[in-house]
Amino acid sequence: MNFSKLTITVLSFLIFCSFNYGQNTDKQHLKLWYNQPADASVKDLSDGRKDDAEWLKALPLGNGSLGVMVFGDVNKERIQLNEESVWSGSPSDNDNPDAFAFQNEIRQLLFDGKYRKATKITNKTQVCKGLGSGHGNGANVPFGCFQTLGDLWIENGKDITYENYYRELDLDDAVVHVSYSQGGVNFKREIFTSRPDQVMVARFTANKPGQISFTCSMTRPERFKSYTENGQLIMSGKLSDGKGGDGLQYMARLKAINKNGKVSYSDSKIIVENADEVILFLSASTDYLLKYPEYKGRDYVNLTNNNIEKAVAKSYSELLDNHKKEYQTYFKRVSFDITPEPITEIPTDERVKNFKQTHSDPHLTELFFQFGRYLLISSSRPGTLPANLQGIWANKIQTPWNGDYHTDVNVEMNYWPAEVTNLSEMHLPLFDLIESLVQPGSKTATIQYHKKGWVVHPITNVWGYTSPGESAGWGMHVGAGAWICSHIWEHYIFTGDEEFLSRMYPVLKGAAEFYMDWLVENPKTKELVSGPAVSPENVFIAPDGSRSQISMGPAHDQQVIWQLFTDFLAASNELKIEDDFVLEVKNAREKLAGPKIGSDGRLMEWAEEFKETEPGHRHISHLFALHPGSQINLEQTPELAKAAEKSLDYRIAHGGGHTGWSAAWLINQYARLQDAEKAEESLNTVLSKSTSPNLFGQHPPFQMDANFGSTAGIAEMLLQSHAGIVQLLPALPKDWVTGEVKGLKARGGFEVDIKWKDNKLTEVVIYSDNGKDCKVRYKDKVINVKLAKGEKSILTINRF
Repeated sequence: MNFSKLTITVLSFLIFCSFNYGQNTDKQHLKLWYNQPADASVKDLSDGRKDDAEWLKALPLGNGSLGVMVFGDVNKERIQLNEESVWSGSPSDNDNPDAFAFQNEIRQLLFDGKYRKATKITNKTQVCKGLGSGHGNGANVPFGCFQTLGDLWIENGKDITYENYYRELDLDDAVVHVSYSQGGVNFKREIFTSRPDQVMVARFTANKPGQISFTCSMTRPERFKSYTENGQLIMSGKLSDGKGGDGLQYMARLKAINKNGKVSYSDSKIIVENADEVILFLSASTDYLLKYPEYKGRDYVNLTNNNIEKAVAKSYSELLDNHKKEYQTYFKRVSFDITPEPITEIPTDERVKNFKQTHSDPHLTELFFQFGRYLLISSSRPGTLPANLQGIWANKIQTPWNGDYHTDVNVEMNYWPAEVTNLSEMHLPLFDLIESLVQPGSKTATIQYHKKGWVVHPITNVWGYTSPGESAGWGMHVGAGAWICSHIWEHYIFTGDEEFLSRMYPVLKGAAEFYMDWLVENPKTKELVSGPAVSPENVFIAPDGSRSQISMGPAHDQQVIWQLFTDFLAASNELKIEDDFVLEVKNAREKLAGPKIGSDGRLMEWAEEFKETEPGHRHISHLFALHPGSQINLEQTPELAKAAEKSLDYRIAHGGGHTGWSAAWLINQYARLQDAEKAEESLNTVLSKSTSPNLFGQHPPFQMDANFGSTAGIAEMLLQSHAGIVQLLPALPKDWVTGEVKGLKARGGFEVDIKWKDNKLTEVVIYSDNGKDCKVRYKDKVINVKLAKGEKSILTINRF
């Protein structure tokens, strides 16, 4: 052990807690903290598929629309900026009118076993028109790309050393703190992004007067100008529309308010001299609106100016209080504790590094769970765009896979924790996006397939892209609309919000109309099947020896369509809608080809027992019915559940779960199978192999869904309700010996607090939001609980 390094680490931690803030160290498990900054002098790589190591040490803040990454560097601070709608590209026509003419021929070839020819025709004809996503590099094509807004640079003009450095992100209040000593002066910074006041606020103070001096500037890798005007530093520009012209317009405004000293604005800089305290206010926006077909119209110039001027009229304490109250309304709903042991004062980056060796750190598990909730609150608030592949944080012009919305698992995974971890409001932006896809998706259904209803494929963006991808092998994921619509019923069954269900019912119906028109009868089995279609991104060896991704009736499509039909029928029943179409859907569901078990006992991924070319493939799409779906569960379909487990074990034995999001999905899958140790093992895989120093998840490169999927998985280990019963501690690992979780939600409108000791339940408190009865299970014992709206029931182990 390096004693001197340990001494400095602990000393830095104690100096911060006692001198700078005097906060109780009992809450340190809800903080990401470090004894060194991220190095702001290191330039970002231009390659969108390569991570920047220093950026993955910076700390994220966000209010749903404005995201920042705080490096915490001393002499030259970098605060990297994002705004939810900074997207290049523009609306474009990608629907292929030539596709329909070949579809019946492809189906017949597949039914006849002529996969080689069917695949060749499919790859040539069942694709989008135009450039599509630009093969995941769409910054300069119409599909576009989520991009960095730019950077705020704060230079103090010094080149001297510093000591007693400490920085933290406090999840309890969503504030970044930085403190250090330099030249005999103690400096502090506090940064937060306020949702109520729509600004980033950064306060700079020192323990001696007249010590705050720095110069501010804002830059961007391309397409920007910066200037000062009316006491503000402004950065503005026009993004590429992907067609050789200008697209969205954006603006960021920065204003400094000083206590003593001097602030001046010169050319493209703010200059602060000898102040006692300085507060920076930053607001940013574009002219984007989530409204088909123009997607423009926001008054971003006046919006950003009004945000700044209103914010500077308030005191710092008022701004901070507004921020904390709004944020904590969401964050404090859930607490999670799995060890009585005090936390060891080790910086977060070192804890992540240590976990790679030990695979054991219960406080890191607690932190990681709450960090996922924090990220969802920070990147998805009512009225904003939904969290994308990178949440709301991207430092490049070309982000990985365009930072878009992948609808073949990723955007759905982003929202898996929304309901169960008591963040239903954060789910709402996803429904705004889904609604916005109906009109362009109806156009795609008509032109591409000559079908009713609406459709979307494996990718979409802020421009209403609903066409297939530019390659059929991954782009013919016609099940995407059904998958993303599963969130509609999930939100309703957790909240009981009938107004929401009424609003989204036409969306559900339109999706069902497409699949009712799309499904065909298998001439051999007489069952209804989807196709031509893919099992997302996986490849098989066909009977004719060819490698193919296209088939009729892949398990994934069959399962998501079954879930959509089931949800639609349930919604119709809730809204008391009985018509011919409801009856047609009910009859069609009964004729759907369902899950099948292969000769080796595994759940079949395709309608026939094809050999996979990659047995350890990252996608486990044919297990949708186990999770996040509910068609397969231990309660009602134990044989299918066993087959699903065998499929999972086989995947992992052959190298599966090697990406962050894939391992996160495994946590949820094994939790549904009530295999606590394998669920925990999958969680440990995420923490040890796919977690950055700032706890950002990794594909790699950085991708936010691993964080969200892991948080959802931990909740799934503690509470389940998908099979019509509230199940307590269904997958509790043996080394989570004693613990407590409060505030998790169960379907039916229940909030649940659970305590356990020596791996056994000791107490559960159930609150009813909607006044419905529920069945509660712990191990093999089931209790019926009757609750009026607003009532709670306390159950002890004696009841079980």
